[in-house]
Amino acid sequence: GKELVDYITQYLLTTREKKVVLPDVKPGYMRGLLPDTAPTEPEDWDTVFKDFEKIVMPGTVHWQSPHMHGYFPVLNSWPSLLGAMLVDGINPVIFSGASGPAATELEMHVMDWLCKALGLPSFFLHHHPDSRGGGVLQTSVSESTLVALLAARKDKILQLQADLQEDVDDSVLNAKLVAYCSDQTHSSFEKAGLISLVKIRFLPSDEQFSLRGDALKQAIEEDKKKGLVPFLLCATLGTTGVCAFDNLAELGPVCEDEGLWLHVDAAYAGAAFLCPELRRELKGVEFSDSFVFNTSKWMTVQCDCAAFWVKDKNVLQQALAVNPAYLRHRNSKETTDFMHWQIPLSRRFRSLKLWFVMRCFGLKNLQGHIRHGIEMAKLFESQVKGNSNFEVPAERHLGLVVFCLKVRRKCFDQGAPEKTDPLREDLSNPRNHSQQIHHQIHGHLSVHDRRRHPQGLDHHLRDSCCSPG
Repeated sequence: GKELVDYITQYLLTTREKKVVLPDVKPGYMRGLLPDTAPTEPEDWDTVFKDFEKIVMPGTVHWQSPHMHGYFPVLNSWPSLLGAMLVDGINPVIFSGASGPAATELEMHVMDWLCKALGLPSFFLHHHPDSRGGGVLQTSVSESTLVALLAARKDKILQLQADLQEDVDDSVLNAKLVAYCSDQTHSSFEKAGLISLVKIRFLPSDEQFSLRGDALKQAIEEDKKKGLVPFLLCATLGTTGVCAFDNLAELGPVCEDEGLWLHVDAAYAGAAFLCPELRRELKGVEFSDSFVFNTSKWMTVQCDCAAFWVKDKNVLQQALAVNPAYLRHRNSKETTDFMHWQIPLSRRFRSLKLWFVMRCFGLKNLQGHIRHGIEMAKLFESQVKGNSNFEVPAERHLGLVVFCLKVRRKCFDQGAPEKTDPLREDLSNPRNHSQQIHHQIHGHLSVHDRRRHPQGLDHHLRDSCCSPG
């Protein structure tokens, strides 16, 4: 065990030297390195670990390297790592307040801490006299979005059945429902629609890639004329493409007037609200029914740990609660059973690593970490703008910089795949050692670079700025 801890420590200490973060392996590389069947007799640990180094590590993407700028940030830290080690050693199975009293109560308390630290409304608090809501740690933002959609769908169907005053099957009413999002919304919302069998309508964003109130209002009017029933809007604070912010101040009142559930996806940008000066985009959050962000993206809490809040826990539970006799306990009315807040029954003790991070770093240092990432992004943006080969097609927000080639930009449109595909291949090539990813912005192919690593230094910026060309 000690040798493994030393190995992990050494890996993390040397991660900043790993400039090539994407492994140079072909799909299926592992098949010929492993036997067809599991061993009948036990193997010694040294042999197993040597195979780990020889077979697994060569195919591993080094997400913790400061040279890793692709996809999205997934940061780790020593308090989070120690918390995860303790949880794995204790190995609790949590589904109710009875199966894990400490885990349940710590999660409720830490989620209240986090809610207050982000400046979110008090109706998201577990411990508040006027609140019917609360927070829960889910596996991912994607799952949280699905949970919000399921809760909103069930609530709207029950409302329709009450208004009709007749027994209409859920499936009949479900077919009439329609949910909304912008053309910049993450694909997880589209997947939630596929799973729940509800129509998803993508609305056009403005020139700043933001969804506005007028666009939502027009879509609702059009769909009502078609006999559809609008029931939910998924608004994004910090879109995947350009880290744009939907206008909650405009969207919220429309949702309130039309009876739509307002779900806010702040997967990446949510951690930035730890800094009071960055909360201007939170204006209108008081209209939200649910809010989610990923602590593993920018808050140095290792995956998985998505913070999800709901305004009314009873509305959430009416969509997800199944309570057989073998899961009931005598304190069910006095405690919270998080099995009714999620899709699976069992859950991990996620709050311990979050508690460790918030205590060992404190809000002051977490805020400093966020601000450092933003300053690194500003520096990188200035270097890109200083290079005559590149331009920045979208405003920088927080730690995300979007850029594209000036000379070839006219070729990078959706109608010329023979010209864009070579660039996509180049971006996917191991030579793209920092794994920057591409994205379509109003028909143009652009490249992402996310500044997030606590070890990110000026020379890492210079390396990244030179590599895309």
